[in-house]
Amino acid sequence: IGETAHLGHNCSVLHHVTLGGSGKKGVDRHPKVGNGVLLGAGASVLGNIKIGDGCQVGAGTLVIEDLPPGVVAVGVPAKIIGKFVDITAQPSIGMNQLGSKEADENIIMYGRDGI
Repeated sequence: IGETAHLGHNCSVLHHVTLGGSGKKGVDRHPKVGNGVLLGAGASVLGNIKIGDGCQVGAGTLVIEDLPPGVVAVGVPAKIIGKFVDITAQPSIGMNQLGSKEADENIIMYGRDGI
């Protein structure tokens, strides 16, 4: 976790997650993670970007652009593949994996055209 990074309340950060800087010295160069966010194993969040409240970031995802609140993002680079039905949801609490019954009930998945 970089020196200017900020991690919100009730976040779950799994193993091997990087909250890294952009390399620019003397400026705010690390990520800001909102409340209730779930960062999957091996995710990398690089630069002075914002991850909105209640986001779920999949394992191994590379986030290099802001994510709005309540979305699900996966891939390299990160692509938004869905959003939570309840905008106040905190995926960090339930830690439900995509494809589980709980996730299927609480996440609206986008079709391939939405990626």
